[in-house]
Amino acid sequence: MAASVINVQAVPASSARIQSVDALRGAIMMLMAIDHIRDYIARSAQQFLPTDLTRTTPAIFLTRWITHFCAPVFVLTAGLSAYFWMTRRGHSKGELSRLLISRGTWLIIVEITVLRLIMFSQVSFTANPVLLIILWAIGFSMIALAALIYLPTPVLVGVSVAIIALHNLLENVSAEQFGRAAWIWDILYRRGVIALDGIKFRPTYPVLPWIGVMAAGYCLGKVFDWDADRRRRFLVRLGLTLTAAFVVVRAVNAYGDPFTWSHQASRVFTALSFLNVTKYPPSLDFLLMTLGPALMAIAWLERFRFRFTDPLIVFGRVPFFYYAAHMLLAHLIAIGLNFARYAAKPFLLMAPPSMGGPSEPFPANYGFPLWTAYAVWVAVLLILYPVCLWFARLKQRRHDWWLTYL
Repeated sequence: MAASVINVQAVPASSARIQSVDALRGAIMMLMAIDHIRDYIARSAQQFLPTDLTRTTPAIFLTRWITHFCAPVFVLTAGLSAYFWMTRRGHSKGELSRLLISRGTWLIIVEITVLRLIMFSQVSFTANPVLLIILWAIGFSMIALAALIYLPTPVLVGVSVAIIALHNLLENVSAEQFGRAAWIWDILYRRGVIALDGIKFRPTYPVLPWIGVMAAGYCLGKVFDWDADRRRRFLVRLGLTLTAAFVVVRAVNAYGDPFTWSHQASRVFTALSFLNVTKYPPSLDFLLMTLGPALMAIAWLERFRFRFTDPLIVFGRVPFFYYAAHMLLAHLIAIGLNFARYAAKPFLLMAPPSMGGPSEPFPANYGFPLWTAYAVWVAVLLILYPVCLWFARLKQRRHDWWLTYL
Protein backbone atom coordinates (compact mmCIF):
# COMPACT_ATOMS: atom_id res chain seq x y z
CA MET A 1 0.00 0.00 0.00
CA ALA A 2 1.74 3.12 -1.23
CA ALA A 3 1.81 6.15 1.05
CA SER A 4 3.38 9.56 1.18
CA VAL A 5 5.19 9.02 4.48
CA ILE A 6 6.18 12.02 6.56
CA ASN A 7 9.83 12.25 7.60
CA VAL A 8 9.35 12.37 11.36
CA GLN A 9 12.84 13.79 11.95
CA ALA A 10 12.06 16.77 9.75
CA VAL A 11 8.67 17.58 11.24
CA PRO A 12 8.63 20.12 14.10
CA ALA A 13 6.85 19.19 17.29
CA SER A 14 4.07 21.69 16.72
CA SER A 15 3.03 19.87 13.55
CA ALA A 16 2.05 16.87 15.66
CA ARG A 17 -1.31 18.63 16.03
CA ILE A 18 -3.83 17.72 13.36
CA GLN A 19 -6.44 20.47 13.18
CA SER A 20 -9.26 18.28 11.92
CA VAL A 21 -8.76 15.84 14.81
CA ASP A 22 -8.54 18.64 17.38
CA ALA A 23 -11.67 20.28 15.92
CA LEU A 24 -13.67 17.06 16.00
CA ARG A 25 -12.54 16.36 19.54
CA GLY A 26 -13.48 19.93 20.51
CA ALA A 27 -16.93 19.50 19.01
CA ILE A 28 -17.63 16.30 20.91
CA MET A 29 -16.27 17.79 24.14
CA MET A 30 -18.79 20.60 23.76
CA LEU A 31 -21.57 18.11 23.07
CA MET A 32 -20.55 15.96 26.02
CA ALA A 33 -21.26 18.79 28.43
CA ILE A 34 -24.97 18.88 27.62
CA ASP A 35 -25.36 15.26 28.70
CA HIS A 36 -23.65 15.76 32.06
CA ILE A 37 -25.49 19.03 32.66
CA ARG A 38 -28.76 17.26 31.82
CA ASP A 39 -27.92 14.67 34.50
CA TYR A 40 -27.46 17.40 37.11
CA ILE A 41 -30.14 19.86 36.02
CA ALA A 42 -33.02 18.25 34.10
CA ARG A 43 -36.07 17.04 36.01
CA SER A 44 -36.68 14.25 33.50
CA ALA A 45 -33.20 12.86 34.14
CA GLN A 46 -34.12 12.21 37.77
CA GLN A 47 -37.29 10.33 36.85
CA PHE A 48 -36.50 8.03 33.91
CA LEU A 49 -33.86 7.07 31.39
CA PRO A 50 -33.90 9.37 28.36
CA THR A 51 -33.97 6.31 26.09
CA ASP A 52 -37.05 4.79 27.78
CA LEU A 53 -39.47 4.97 24.85
CA THR A 54 -42.45 4.51 27.15
CA ARG A 55 -41.75 7.81 28.95
CA THR A 56 -39.33 9.93 26.93
CA THR A 57 -39.98 12.64 24.36
CA PRO A 58 -38.12 13.13 21.07
CA ALA A 59 -36.33 16.19 22.53
CA ILE A 60 -35.16 14.31 25.63
CA PHE A 61 -34.17 11.22 23.61
CA LEU A 62 -32.21 13.18 21.00
CA THR A 63 -30.48 15.27 23.69
CA ARG A 64 -29.07 12.00 25.00
CA TRP A 65 -28.59 10.36 21.59
CA ILE A 66 -26.44 13.12 20.10
CA THR A 67 -23.96 12.67 22.94
CA HIS A 68 -23.51 9.00 22.02
CA PHE A 69 -20.89 10.24 19.57
CA CYS A 70 -18.69 11.55 22.38
CA ALA A 71 -17.13 8.44 23.93
CA PRO A 72 -16.36 6.63 20.64
CA VAL A 73 -14.81 9.74 19.09
CA PHE A 74 -12.81 10.52 22.21
CA VAL A 75 -11.43 6.97 22.44
CA LEU A 76 -10.71 6.81 18.69
CA THR A 77 -8.86 10.14 18.74
CA ALA A 78 -6.91 9.02 21.82
CA GLY A 79 -5.56 6.17 19.69
CA LEU A 80 -4.82 8.60 16.88
CA SER A 81 -3.00 10.93 19.27
CA ALA A 82 -0.84 8.06 20.48
CA TYR A 83 0.25 7.38 16.90
CA PHE A 84 0.91 11.08 16.25
CA TRP A 85 2.95 11.43 19.46
CA MET A 86 5.20 8.57 18.43
CA THR A 87 5.66 9.26 14.72
CA ARG A 88 5.55 13.03 14.50
CA ARG A 89 7.72 13.69 17.50
CA GLY A 90 10.25 11.01 16.75
CA HIS A 91 9.57 8.74 19.74
CA SER A 92 10.07 4.98 19.82
CA LYS A 93 7.42 2.35 20.53
CA GLY A 94 9.07 1.77 23.88
CA GLU A 95 8.67 5.44 24.80
CA LEU A 96 5.07 5.42 23.63
CA SER A 97 4.35 2.25 25.58
CA ARG A 98 5.70 3.79 28.77
CA LEU A 99 3.68 6.96 28.22
CA LEU A 100 0.49 4.99 27.62
CA ILE A 101 0.97 2.96 30.80
CA SER A 102 1.73 5.98 32.97
CA ARG A 103 -1.01 8.17 31.47
CA GLY A 104 -3.53 5.33 31.59
CA THR A 105 -2.72 4.65 35.24
CA TRP A 106 -2.98 8.37 36.00
CA LEU A 107 -6.46 8.59 34.42
CA ILE A 108 -7.71 5.62 36.44
CA ILE A 109 -6.38 7.12 39.69
CA VAL A 110 -7.92 10.52 38.94
CA GLU A 111 -11.24 8.85 38.08
CA ILE A 112 -11.58 7.14 41.46
CA THR A 113 -10.31 10.07 43.53
CA VAL A 114 -10.60 13.63 42.22
CA LEU A 115 -13.34 13.05 39.64
CA ARG A 116 -15.35 10.97 42.12
CA LEU A 117 -15.33 13.91 44.52
CA ILE A 118 -16.19 16.41 41.76
CA MET A 119 -18.97 14.36 40.18
CA PHE A 120 -20.60 12.60 43.12
CA SER A 121 -19.40 14.50 46.22
CA GLN A 122 -18.08 11.18 47.48
CA VAL A 123 -14.90 10.77 49.52
CA SER A 124 -15.40 7.48 51.35
CA PHE A 125 -14.56 4.32 49.43
CA THR A 126 -16.84 2.12 51.52
CA ALA A 127 -20.07 4.11 51.82
CA ASN A 128 -20.87 3.87 48.09
CA PRO A 129 -19.68 1.69 45.20
CA VAL A 130 -16.79 3.20 43.27
CA LEU A 131 -18.03 3.72 39.72
CA LEU A 132 -15.45 3.17 36.99
CA ILE A 133 -16.56 5.44 34.17
CA ILE A 134 -15.11 6.89 30.97
CA LEU A 135 -11.65 7.87 32.26
CA TRP A 136 -11.29 4.34 33.60
CA ALA A 137 -12.16 2.91 30.18
CA ILE A 138 -9.75 5.25 28.40
CA GLY A 139 -6.98 4.59 30.92
CA PHE A 140 -7.40 0.82 30.78
CA SER A 141 -7.50 0.94 26.97
CA MET A 142 -4.27 2.95 26.94
CA ILE A 143 -2.58 0.35 29.10
CA ALA A 144 -3.80 -2.39 26.75
CA LEU A 145 -2.64 -0.38 23.71
CA ALA A 146 0.82 -0.13 25.30
CA ALA A 147 1.19 -3.86 24.59
CA LEU A 148 -0.82 -4.03 21.36
CA ILE A 149 1.37 -1.51 19.49
CA TYR A 150 4.08 -4.17 19.22
CA LEU A 151 1.86 -6.26 16.95
CA PRO A 152 2.43 -5.89 13.19
CA THR A 153 0.03 -3.29 11.83
CA PRO A 154 -2.01 -5.74 9.69
CA VAL A 155 -2.44 -8.01 12.72
CA LEU A 156 -3.48 -5.09 14.93
CA VAL A 157 -5.99 -3.94 12.32
CA GLY A 158 -7.46 -7.46 12.29
CA VAL A 159 -7.61 -7.60 16.08
CA SER A 160 -9.31 -4.20 16.28
CA VAL A 161 -11.92 -5.05 13.65
CA ALA A 162 -12.56 -8.46 15.22
CA ILE A 163 -13.18 -6.95 18.66
CA ILE A 164 -15.55 -4.31 17.29
CA ALA A 165 -17.43 -6.63 14.93
CA LEU A 166 -17.58 -9.84 16.93
CA HIS A 167 -17.81 -8.93 20.61
CA ASN A 168 -21.61 -9.12 20.57
CA LEU A 169 -21.19 -12.88 20.24
CA LEU A 170 -20.16 -12.76 23.91
CA GLU A 171 -23.48 -11.34 25.17
CA ASN A 172 -24.56 -14.59 26.81
CA VAL A 173 -21.24 -15.33 28.49
CA SER A 174 -21.64 -14.82 32.24
CA ALA A 175 -18.91 -13.86 34.65
CA GLU A 176 -19.77 -16.84 36.87
CA GLN A 177 -18.47 -19.19 34.18
CA PHE A 178 -14.95 -17.98 34.99
CA GLY A 179 -15.06 -18.96 38.66
CA ARG A 180 -12.53 -17.00 40.70
CA ALA A 181 -11.57 -15.06 37.58
CA ALA A 182 -15.11 -13.71 37.23
CA TRP A 183 -13.87 -10.22 38.10
CA ILE A 184 -11.83 -10.16 34.88
CA TRP A 185 -14.97 -10.70 32.81
CA ASP A 186 -16.77 -8.03 34.85
CA ILE A 187 -14.05 -5.59 33.86
CA LEU A 188 -13.99 -6.62 30.24
CA TYR A 189 -17.68 -7.02 29.49
CA ARG A 190 -20.38 -7.59 32.12
CA ARG A 191 -20.49 -4.53 34.45
CA GLY A 192 -20.55 -6.66 37.59
CA VAL A 193 -19.66 -5.45 41.07
CA ILE A 194 -16.12 -6.31 42.17
CA ALA A 195 -15.37 -6.41 45.91
CA LEU A 196 -11.81 -5.73 47.03
CA ASP A 197 -10.90 -5.31 50.71
CA GLY A 198 -14.34 -4.02 51.58
CA ILE A 199 -14.50 -1.63 48.62
CA LYS A 200 -17.02 -2.29 45.87
CA PHE A 201 -16.02 -1.31 42.35
CA ARG A 202 -18.52 -1.22 39.48
CA PRO A 203 -17.08 -0.96 35.95
CA THR A 204 -19.93 0.90 34.26
CA TYR A 205 -17.81 1.12 31.10
CA PRO A 206 -16.74 -2.46 30.26
CA VAL A 207 -13.44 -2.06 28.46
CA LEU A 208 -13.19 -4.79 25.80
CA PRO A 209 -14.93 -2.91 22.95
CA TRP A 210 -13.15 0.33 23.87
CA ILE A 211 -9.78 -1.40 23.55
CA GLY A 212 -10.78 -2.29 19.99
CA VAL A 213 -11.78 1.30 19.23
CA MET A 214 -8.56 2.78 20.63
CA ALA A 215 -6.43 0.26 18.76
CA ALA A 216 -8.37 1.09 15.58
CA GLY A 217 -7.61 4.76 16.14
CA TYR A 218 -3.91 4.00 16.48
CA CYS A 219 -4.00 2.05 13.20
CA LEU A 220 -5.92 4.86 11.52
CA GLY A 221 -3.01 7.17 12.29
CA LYS A 222 -1.11 5.77 9.29
CA VAL A 223 -3.78 7.24 7.01
CA PHE A 224 -2.68 10.71 8.11
CA ASP A 225 0.74 10.04 6.57
CA TRP A 226 -0.94 10.01 3.13
CA ASP A 227 -1.45 13.08 0.98
CA ALA A 228 -4.54 15.12 1.87
CA ASP A 229 -6.74 14.19 -1.12
CA ARG A 230 -6.13 10.46 -0.74
CA ARG A 231 -6.72 10.65 2.98
CA ARG A 232 -10.01 12.54 2.63
CA ARG A 233 -11.30 10.11 0.02
CA PHE A 234 -10.44 7.16 2.25
CA LEU A 235 -12.06 8.70 5.34
CA VAL A 236 -15.27 9.53 3.45
CA ARG A 237 -15.51 6.07 1.90
CA LEU A 238 -14.80 4.31 5.17
CA GLY A 239 -17.25 6.55 7.03
CA LEU A 240 -19.98 5.92 4.46
CA THR A 241 -19.30 2.19 4.59
CA LEU A 242 -19.60 2.07 8.38
CA THR A 243 -22.74 4.19 8.37
CA ALA A 244 -24.36 2.06 5.67
CA ALA A 245 -23.34 -1.05 7.59
CA PHE A 246 -25.14 0.32 10.65
CA VAL A 247 -28.36 0.80 8.68
CA VAL A 248 -28.17 -2.69 7.18
CA VAL A 249 -27.17 -4.55 10.34
CA ARG A 250 -29.71 -2.69 12.45
CA ALA A 251 -32.45 -3.23 9.87
CA VAL A 252 -31.81 -6.97 9.79
CA ASN A 253 -32.41 -6.92 13.56
CA ALA A 254 -30.65 -10.24 14.19
CA TYR A 255 -27.16 -9.28 15.35
CA GLY A 256 -25.22 -6.21 16.43
CA ASP A 257 -27.09 -5.14 19.56
CA PRO A 258 -28.59 -6.96 22.57
CA PHE A 259 -31.92 -5.19 22.01
CA THR A 260 -33.85 -5.27 18.77
CA TRP A 261 -35.81 -2.31 17.46
CA SER A 262 -39.56 -2.50 16.91
CA HIS A 263 -42.39 -0.60 15.32
CA GLN A 264 -43.91 1.98 17.66
CA ALA A 265 -47.13 3.96 17.78
CA SER A 266 -45.69 6.65 15.50
CA ARG A 267 -43.02 6.86 12.81
CA VAL A 268 -40.99 9.20 14.97
CA PHE A 269 -40.83 6.72 17.83
CA THR A 270 -40.13 3.87 15.41
CA ALA A 271 -37.11 5.88 14.24
CA LEU A 272 -36.09 6.43 17.86
CA SER A 273 -36.36 2.69 18.49
CA PHE A 274 -34.09 2.10 15.49
CA LEU A 275 -31.52 4.53 16.91
CA ASN A 276 -31.83 3.22 20.45
CA VAL A 277 -28.69 1.08 20.61
CA THR A 278 -26.62 -0.12 23.55
CA LYS A 279 -23.70 1.86 24.98
CA TYR A 280 -22.71 -0.28 28.00
CA PRO A 281 -20.79 -2.03 26.55
CA PRO A 282 -20.93 -0.31 23.15
CA SER A 283 -22.54 -2.69 20.70
CA LEU A 284 -21.46 -3.14 17.10
CA ASP A 285 -24.48 -1.07 16.05
CA PHE A 286 -23.53 1.67 18.50
CA LEU A 287 -19.98 1.88 17.15
CA LEU A 288 -21.01 1.75 13.48
CA MET A 289 -23.60 4.46 14.11
CA THR A 290 -21.10 6.81 15.74
CA LEU A 291 -17.72 6.10 14.16
CA GLY A 292 -18.98 6.22 10.56
CA PRO A 293 -20.21 9.84 10.73
CA ALA A 294 -17.16 10.77 12.84
CA LEU A 295 -14.75 9.69 10.09
CA MET A 296 -16.70 11.68 7.51
CA ALA A 297 -16.61 14.66 9.87
CA ILE A 298 -12.81 14.49 10.05
CA ALA A 299 -12.63 14.52 6.25
CA TRP A 300 -14.99 17.49 6.09
CA LEU A 301 -13.12 19.42 8.81
CA GLU A 302 -9.86 19.00 6.88
CA ARG A 303 -11.21 21.49 4.35
CA PHE A 304 -10.99 24.28 6.92
CA ARG A 305 -8.11 26.15 8.49
CA PHE A 306 -8.89 27.03 12.09
CA ARG A 307 -7.41 29.80 14.15
CA PHE A 308 -5.80 28.84 17.44
CA THR A 309 -8.56 30.74 19.26
CA ASP A 310 -11.42 28.88 17.55
CA PRO A 311 -13.53 27.21 20.28
CA LEU A 312 -13.31 23.82 18.52
CA ILE A 313 -9.50 23.98 18.62
CA VAL A 314 -9.34 25.42 22.13
CA PHE A 315 -11.54 22.73 23.70
CA GLY A 316 -10.02 20.00 21.51
CA ARG A 317 -6.48 20.73 22.66
CA VAL A 318 -7.17 20.48 26.38
CA PRO A 319 -9.66 17.57 26.66
CA PHE A 320 -8.74 16.34 30.14
CA PHE A 321 -8.58 19.85 31.60
CA TYR A 322 -11.93 20.69 30.00
CA TYR A 323 -13.50 17.43 31.19
CA ALA A 324 -12.60 17.98 34.83
CA ALA A 325 -13.45 21.70 34.71
CA HIS A 326 -16.86 21.26 33.06
CA MET A 327 -17.88 18.54 35.53
CA LEU A 328 -16.92 20.76 38.47
CA LEU A 329 -18.68 23.80 37.03
CA ALA A 330 -21.84 21.86 36.11
CA HIS A 331 -22.06 20.40 39.60
CA LEU A 332 -21.52 23.76 41.29
CA ILE A 333 -24.16 25.43 39.13
CA ALA A 334 -26.61 22.64 39.93
CA ILE A 335 -25.96 23.10 43.64
CA GLY A 336 -26.46 26.85 43.28
CA LEU A 337 -29.73 26.54 41.37
CA ASN A 338 -31.16 24.06 43.84
CA PHE A 339 -29.98 26.13 46.81
CA ALA A 340 -31.92 29.07 45.38
CA ARG A 341 -34.97 26.82 45.06
CA TYR A 342 -34.83 24.72 48.23
CA ALA A 343 -32.41 26.63 50.50
CA ALA A 344 -29.86 24.60 52.45
CA LYS A 345 -30.83 20.93 52.34
CA PRO A 346 -28.70 17.80 52.90
CA PHE A 347 -29.45 16.46 49.41
CA LEU A 348 -27.81 19.46 47.71
CA LEU A 349 -24.38 17.86 48.10
CA MET A 350 -25.53 14.35 47.26
CA ALA A 351 -25.30 12.67 43.87
CA PRO A 352 -28.77 12.99 42.26
CA PRO A 353 -30.71 9.88 41.17
CA SER A 354 -29.53 10.38 37.58
CA MET A 355 -25.95 10.03 38.81
CA GLY A 356 -26.62 6.87 40.80
CA GLY A 357 -27.72 8.50 44.05
CA PRO A 358 -30.75 7.36 46.10
CA SER A 359 -34.06 8.95 45.14
CA GLU A 360 -35.58 9.05 48.66
CA PRO A 361 -33.90 12.27 49.94
CA PHE A 362 -34.88 14.28 46.86
CA PRO A 363 -38.23 16.05 46.31
CA ALA A 364 -40.54 14.49 43.72
CA ASN A 365 -40.16 17.52 41.43
CA TYR A 366 -36.40 17.83 41.84
CA GLY A 367 -34.73 19.33 38.80
CA PHE A 368 -35.65 21.80 36.07
CA PRO A 369 -37.13 21.73 32.55
CA LEU A 370 -34.88 20.58 29.72
CA TRP A 371 -34.48 24.11 28.37
CA THR A 372 -32.79 25.08 31.64
CA ALA A 373 -30.13 22.44 31.03
CA TYR A 374 -29.47 23.93 27.60
CA ALA A 375 -29.20 27.43 29.08
CA VAL A 376 -26.70 26.19 31.67
CA TRP A 377 -24.81 24.39 28.87
CA VAL A 378 -24.33 27.67 26.99
CA ALA A 379 -23.22 29.38 30.20
CA VAL A 380 -20.71 26.63 30.98
CA LEU A 381 -19.15 26.86 27.52
CA LEU A 382 -18.90 30.66 27.73
CA ILE A 383 -17.27 30.49 31.16
CA LEU A 384 -14.83 27.72 30.24
CA TYR A 385 -13.69 29.14 26.90
CA PRO A 386 -11.27 31.79 28.27
CA VAL A 387 -10.01 29.38 30.94
CA CYS A 388 -9.31 26.64 28.39
CA LEU A 389 -7.74 29.17 25.99
CA TRP A 390 -5.35 30.21 28.75
CA PHE A 391 -4.42 26.60 29.44
CA ALA A 392 -4.04 25.79 25.73
CA ARG A 393 -1.62 28.70 25.37
CA LEU A 394 0.27 27.52 28.44
CA LYS A 395 0.67 24.06 26.90
CA GLN A 396 1.82 25.66 23.64
CA ARG A 397 4.49 27.75 25.40
CA ARG A 398 5.77 25.13 27.79
CA HIS A 399 6.60 21.46 27.46
CA ASP A 400 6.91 20.40 31.11
CA TRP A 401 6.42 16.67 31.50
CA TRP A 402 3.46 17.08 33.85
CA LEU A 403 1.51 19.03 31.24
CA THR A 404 1.34 15.80 29.19
CA TYR A 405 -0.98 14.42 31.87
CA LEU A 406 -3.37 17.40 31.83
